[in-house]
Amino acid sequence: MNSKVAVAGVGCVIGLALVLLGTGADPAQAVMGRAAVVIIAALALWSTGVLPEAVTALAFFLAVVMLGIAQPAVAFSGFHATAFWLVVGGTILGLAVRRTGLGERLARALVGRIGHSYLALSLGIAAVAMVLAFLMPSSTGRVVLLIPVVLSLADHLGYQAGSRGRIGLVLLVGMMCFNPPTAVLPAVVPNMVMMGAAESLYGLHFQYLPWLLAHLPITGLLKAALIVAVCWALFHQPPQRDDDEVPPVRRWSGDEKRLLVILTLTLLVWASDGWHGISPAWVALAAGVVCLLPGIGADKPLIPLEGLAQGVSFPMLLHIAGLLSLGAVVAESGLGAAIGGWLLAVLPLEPGATAQNFVTLTGVSAAVGLLTTLPGVPAVMTPLASMLAEASGLTVQQVLMIQSIGYSTVILPFQVPPLIVAMQMGGAPARPAARLTLGVCVLAVLLCWPLTFLWWCLIGVL
Repeated sequence: MNSKVAVAGVGCVIGLALVLLGTGADPAQAVMGRAAVVIIAALALWSTGVLPEAVTALAFFLAVVMLGIAQPAVAFSGFHATAFWLVVGGTILGLAVRRTGLGERLARALVGRIGHSYLALSLGIAAVAMVLAFLMPSSTGRVVLLIPVVLSLADHLGYQAGSRGRIGLVLLVGMMCFNPPTAVLPAVVPNMVMMGAAESLYGLHFQYLPWLLAHLPITGLLKAALIVAVCWALFHQPPQRDDDEVPPVRRWSGDEKRLLVILTLTLLVWASDGWHGISPAWVALAAGVVCLLPGIGADKPLIPLEGLAQGVSFPMLLHIAGLLSLGAVVAESGLGAAIGGWLLAVLPLEPGATAQNFVTLTGVSAAVGLLTTLPGVPAVMTPLASMLAEASGLTVQQVLMIQSIGYSTVILPFQVPPLIVAMQMGGAPARPAARLTLGVCVLAVLLCWPLTFLWWCLIGVL
């Protein structure tokens, strides 16, 4: 612990020195310099776990406001992001799933259909996550729906809190709910950000089926297989409970029936958002409120207020809000635009060198995600697409398609808010999560990137 404190102290001293050195520069440059220091320090602390994640988030908010990097409305924008309230509503639903025993019942049904081996469990969870990607438009929503069931599944099979097998199942959910679903156009936030920016800036409209054809074979199915394989290699553990140790099946309780109705209606409304236009966040929050109301088919709520206080982690919400605010601070401070201009000056882009341009643009998008987190990549890279297209000889649409391969490549866990939500809800530490993301990243670069290039050449995308 002393070494960690020393490292943190040295980092703070260096950061303060850089801030003081930047005060005499051009005001805009000084703001960007301070933003770079604060953001790098926050990412380093989140990655290493030197401080609790919530403490780092609070320090990040304070530094952004006190150093004049952005206005409080921007610094605290994570709290009014729809993703934040999706987590709040989803956490309440997850608490209800576990409290009523519905999660245990669903877990038993899942085990009964896919078997007890760790590989079979992993494949089953991956398949469910992929199916949900076509039904639910939110990665975080899929996480908060699946994690309580998977935790009940882990309890059912005897995987104790902190065990290797339990951690692996939790991380599998987090990765499967974001990474392969990039192949489904409306299934992840970066796709939606890129699609909206492409329409407003360039008048481009991406279509569902062509996108699916381009991405599903490699980014979707192959990436899913790689995630399952790495999870099995790192975390596989035989079930710790025999069938004869499992308690007998209970009769359905009234609370379970009511909650199943609430979840079914919630899933239907999520799946039909293209028709009614209501954000998944408000649907989840409404479902959470219903779980807290008395008189919904019973005299008492599914979750009493004291149960809510015990079951919802305030530090987890602070951490998520900090990650969601980070991208807005990068954009507001001008740091994102500055990074883009620097990239244009140094990237080895040449007209006619299609393979080199593909690797370069994919690698840049993946690297930008280390600074902005992955949802922030299209906010930084999409406005540069026309200039990148001119420098590379590609079309703007091709540049934007290549960008998606970059932000589907996860290097470290903090880049992916849905993965962080899964880790917080499931009690998975940062170090094994980093081993998983780095392992999948290496395989993606070696296998998925070149195979995607070949596939796109075959179907005429490149």
